[in-house]
This record gives sequence, structure tokens and C-alpha cells, in this order.
Amino acid sequence: MNERTISTQSWGLLTLLALIWGASFLSIRIALDEVPPLTAVAHRVGWATLVLWVYVLVRKLPLPRGPHIWIGFLGMGLLNNVIPFSLMAWGQLYIPSGLTSIFNATTAVFGVLVAAIFLSDERLSPRKAVGIAVGFAGVTTAIGLQNLRDFDITSLAQLAVLAGTLSYALAGVWARKRLSGLEPQVAAAGMLTASALMMIPLAWIVDGPIRLDLQPRTIAAIAYYAICATALAYLLYYKVLSLAGSGNLMLVTLLVAPVAILLGALVLGETLSPNAYKGFALLALGLVIIDGRLIDRLHRAR
Repeated sequence: MNERTISTQSWGLLTLLALIWGASFLSIRIALDEVPPLTAVAHRVGWATLVLWVYVLVRKLPLPRGPHIWIGFLGMGLLNNVIPFSLMAWGQLYIPSGLTSIFNATTAVFGVLVAAIFLSDERLSPRKAVGIAVGFAGVTTAIGLQNLRDFDITSLAQLAVLAGTLSYALAGVWARKRLSGLEPQVAAAGMLTASALMMIPLAWIVDGPIRLDLQPRTIAAIAYYAICATALAYLLYYKVLSLAGSGNLMLVTLLVAPVAILLGALVLGETLSPNAYKGFALLALGLVIIDGRLIDRLHRAR
């Protein structure tokens, strides 16, 4: 990764993005008290699609044309929204939101591994291989050996969340291959449109008609994770990417989990096992090794 100094503005935006995404785990869990997982996801991609298209039209950005682009959107919507959102929402029914956020950080580890497999210009160096191994050791620690031996619904929920992070990683490769050259905001709007076209009928078939007569608490939660944590967060994500670079953007992954853990404890009374915190520490160490810049600085300091 190319090293880039993080400005004060970039740090502020990184922190804001982490706060927004960290709170999304809490809001999704609140919504799940009244709506089923697939319906929760349908709300998320549906309302976020409307917000992003308003942005695209107001900014008069060039609209995507051609069937190959929309095939790219369909694949991206499936890998980056439909599959991971659904798996993680279902998983949150059985595991704490803070633990879900810890597993979510595995996206960066899977991303490096999947890129090395499918992209010729993303070589898996020895340092990255060590970082991946340490990261997966963190995941195993967070799950707990006992849960691996005594397989139950909690274990299945943890694996579902991890499968969602793998889908995120595959989406990154798909975007490189099929959606390069598009304005990122247009790509996000197209991806969410494809997601909504898949998710709304699926939720309707599985969960029944999508209700809007929900409790105010649920409506507020849906509004937050659909508009703030999805539509607006995508726009902020690309702003941070342009200012800080992809390497520094990995820091968001480490900042999101503490926010989600704290909110889960304060609002929902969630508690995590010591293994969860140990696993997150190992996962964070793995990401630091993968990034490599801190190690390089220590070598230069010596």
C-alpha cells in the first residue's frame, strides 16, 4: 500500500465514518425486534437507493448505460449488499452487535487474500501472509474453541457473519473487474438499485408484504441505517478514499468495532466474552501487519 500522511481533515472524516458505521450495528439490531432480517435489508437498500439517485440527478452525473454495466451492478449488488447484509442481519439475531462488528473487521483480511487469488497485480507477500494468519487466529479466538466443538445456532450465526465478510471481499474483486471507470457515486447508486430489485421481491416472498406501519423506534432505526449508514456513508467513504487513500481507509475497520461494542453495551446491555476482545486484538494486529507501514517506521526508527 502506498503510504500517505493523514491530514486533520482526513482523521475527522475517518472518525465520523467509523461512528456512523459503528452505530449501524445497533440500529439494525433494534429494527430486528420488529421486522425480519430480509425485510430489514430490503428497507436498507430500497431507501438508500432513492437517496443516492437524488444525489446523482442533482449533481447531474453521467448515467450508466449498456447491459454490461448493469450486469456489473447485479453482481456487485449481490456480493456487496444482498448476501452480506442478509447474513449479518440474520446473525445479529443470535450474537451481540459488538461481536458482529468484530467479525466485520475480517473483511480487510479476506480482501487481501481474495485479491491475491483473483487479481494478478495483488501479490501475496510473506508479510501479508503472516498478517492473514494472525488475523484468522484472531477470528478463531473470538469464536472460541468451545463454540467450534459444540456447534449450535450461535456458532452458525458467527459463521454466517464471516461468510458475509467473505462476500464483501469478493465484491471488491468484482468491482475492479467490472465497474472500473465509473463515477463512484453512480456505481453505488447502480449497485443499490440492483440490490433493491433483488431484495424487495425476495423479502416479500419469504417474509410477506413489507410493512410501513412500524413502531417509531423501528422507523428511526431503519432511517438511520438506510439513509445515514448506507447512502450518506457511501458518499463519505469515497470522500475519505480520495483524501486519505485505501491504505488509511483500513483504519475505519479498526475504529468501527469499539464504537459498536460501546453502543451495544450502553443501549442493549450486551456483554462480550474475554475471548472476543482477545480475538479483536489479534485481528487488529493482523491488519497492522498487512498494512506494513507501522512495521516500516519501526525499522527506520532503529
